[in-house]
Amino acid sequence: MSAARKRVPKVVVAFASTGDAMAVEAAARAGGVPGRMIPVPQTVSAGCGLAWCASAEERDALVQALEGAGLAYEALHEVELY
Repeated sequence: MSAARKRVPKVVVAFASTGDAMAVEAAARAGGVPGRMIPVPQTVSAGCGLAWCASAEERDALVQALEGAGLAYEALHEVELY
């Protein structure tokens, strides 16, 4: 019997442009930005097709990292994803 996948709370950062998304990804490689790049979930609308995703527990650290580095984003969304 296989275990069913469960949805878990995530914070998703939407971007107005692909350039903004790429700047966050570059900063993440340098360290300090929790999460990973994903396609924008259907439940989230964004100006580009990319979003940054982190666990809900990392929301505060993510916001601090984005704002501390002066990285632009359109909106934060809390969603449940696999």
